[in-house]
Amino acid sequence: MVTVNMHQAKTRLSQLVKAVEEHNQTVVLCRDGRPVAEIRRCANARRRVRSLAPDPRFYVEFAAGYDPTEPLSSEEWPEDLR
Repeated sequence: MVTVNMHQAKTRLSQLVKAVEEHNQTVVLCRDGRPVAEIRRCANARRRVRSLAPDPRFYVEFAAGYDPTEPLSSEEWPEDLR
């Protein structure tokens, strides 16, 4: 259990929440030395695991014989960039 005063909690809130999330600690907020609030992990809170698999909606299929590394010809460039 971590006990902090209001000013300290205001300046270190992200660190305190990280301690609650990762180490399952309880943070007690005090005003004038008296406990007034408590921050603790929610019973049903789980950290969401992100999937790093590629999204199939963004799959690109090139036409047969197309080389995406081939430089553009002068006709393929937009008129204002030639």
